[in-house]
This record gives sequence, structure tokens and C-alpha cells, in this order.
Amino acid sequence: MARRHRGALPDLDSDPFRERSGALEHRRMMLLGAQIRFESNSRELLQLADRAFRGLPRHRLSTPAPDLRIELVQTSAGQARKSARARRAPIRAQAPPIVLLHGAGLLGGATDSSSFVVLSARERAALVAVSSEMLKFPYHARYELIEFAVYTLAARVQRLVPLHAACIGRGGRGILLIGPSGAGKSTVALHGLLRGFDFLSEDSVFVAPHTMRATGAANFLHVRADSLRWIGRGAKTAMIRRSPVIRRRSGVEKFEVDLREAGFRLAKSPLKIAAVAFLSPQPAGARPLLRSLSKSELRANLAATQAYAASQPQWQVFDRNVSGLEAFELRRGRHPLEAVEILGELLAGR
Repeated sequence: MARRHRGALPDLDSDPFRERSGALEHRRMMLLGAQIRFESNSRELLQLADRAFRGLPRHRLSTPAPDLRIELVQTSAGQARKSARARRAPIRAQAPPIVLLHGAGLLGGATDSSSFVVLSARERAALVAVSSEMLKFPYHARYELIEFAVYTLAARVQRLVPLHAACIGRGGRGILLIGPSGAGKSTVALHGLLRGFDFLSEDSVFVAPHTMRATGAANFLHVRADSLRWIGRGAKTAMIRRSPVIRRRSGVEKFEVDLREAGFRLAKSPLKIAAVAFLSPQPAGARPLLRSLSKSELRANLAATQAYAASQPQWQVFDRNVSGLEAFELRRGRHPLEAVEILGELLAGR
């Protein structure tokens, strides 16, 4: 029988789950209507949380704001034995994929590299474990693990409707911009920012269904290089080109523009949704850019584009309240500014 060397691993016998190892640092941030406390044994992971959420406007949806806890744990290769096959495996060219899962009242996702996220809305808590291998891909570790935990936990605890949409606004009123990839949501949002609109989010919007007030993380705008042809060669273009480039899993590369450092207007409080615009990738041609949608068209388009949100229990209230708003199809014009001008008129209550 193999002899155990108790002296080599003194903590593993008494504390196998490392429950008594204190967190190195913590952060407390007001995000998406909730007070979130981040705890971590890794400065690098806290820096990723800072990169995602530091300096954002403090949105409040209810009083008191719910308290949420997210623990970020960096795991090392030494915490688990690696097989000889794993040691001989080639270095990954891409971040390991995330597989989403659920069970026993928990939601989560995991990779094959000992990275995972698991959360419980009932406990108002989440655990994010990031392996050394996953940390070689900081964008994916941040976006797919840390941001996923924040967005999902905040939405589930507060019963918010999670929409795949962009949102810009003025005067406390916002417009949801919904459309497939390539429809131009980020391009319209960029030109709205350049014209002084308030920015809420480019990709994930969370709506309180009873009040129709929306929140989001106004941190980044992701811009393709070919979109810059519309804004010339000014200082803003130069700033965007200096931004880091991220690579989506689809292979698409975009500039990741940190809006907190660019002097743009970020929505200081949740925006009251005033209208919904479905962006069409089809050019308007001789037709008007804007076409009003009936209530039935609005509901059908939302159900088709927001399948995940439509499966949530709070969808029924949202569906009833959003049906009372104006809704439009916004076709592509000769220049993105045409769309921005129309959105400005809608927000002004034309």
C-alpha cells in the first residue's frame, strides 16, 4: 500500500475544499440595480472585474438594492493531477468552450480546463473558478465567466427580463434596438454616442417588467474596422483604433472601446423604455427608413428574437407592458446618421 506523506500537504486533510482560506481582496460595486461584493484570491481576476465594471453609473431599480456575492477563484494546475496525455496536449489556440448547465436549483457553465461558473439566485451568490489556462484568454474569462455570473445573478434575483438588444436614450427615455448580427446595432449606437445620446448597453439590456425601466453595463462598444468609414479621421476614430482588439468565437474581430475613458455620455440612471426599433440589414432604397409595426407584429418579432427571455416567468408582464409602446422596423439608410436622427425624433415624442 502506498505510504501517505501527511507532512507534504498539511491543509488538504483538514480543509480539502479550502473553506478557511481567506479572500485576498474584495470589491463592492453597484451594478444593474444590485449591490455586488466581489471576493477573490487573485488580483488578476479582480482586475478583470474592474475592467468590466469599475466606474459605471450606479443604477438603482429598487429600495433597498439586493446584496449579491460573487467569489472569483483562480485555480492552479497544481491543485489537480494531470494525466500524461494532458501534459502532452498542445497549447490551445483558442479559449476552451463553455458548456451551460443547470440542476438542483443552480445555473452554471463549465469548460474542460477546470474553469466554471455556478450560481444560485436563492442564495444570491455565485462562484467563478478560472484556471491558469483560461486566464491566458482574459477576454473570454471576463466575458464568458465573470460577466455571465453578474448578468445572470442580477437578472434572476431581481426578476428582470434579459434582452439581447442595444439601448440608447435621452432625457431618461430609451429605445431598444433589436436585430440580428450585422444589422448595425453597434454602428447606430456609436453614431448616437457621437451625437450626444445617453448610452445604456450595446448587447444586453435588463428590463424591470412592471416599470419598463432598463439597466445595463455601459462599459464597452465593440466596433468592426469597416464601420469606421462612416466617421472619418477625427480624434474619435484615432481613439477607437488605439483600442484593444478582441476576437469573438465566430472569428469576427472588433475594437473593444472602453466608453468610460472616451468622454461619452453614459446613462446615469435606468432608462424608461419608450419605443422598440427592430433594425433590418436590408437597405431602404426608395422606401421610408421607418415603418410602424402593429401590436401583433411587435409581439411576434420579440418572441422570435428573444427566445431565452420569453421563457422566463416575468415575460408575461413584460409582454403586456411592451405591447403598449410604439414599435418600428428601421431599415438601413445611406448613412447611419439617418437612423440616429429618426431615433432622436422618436425620443422627443414627434
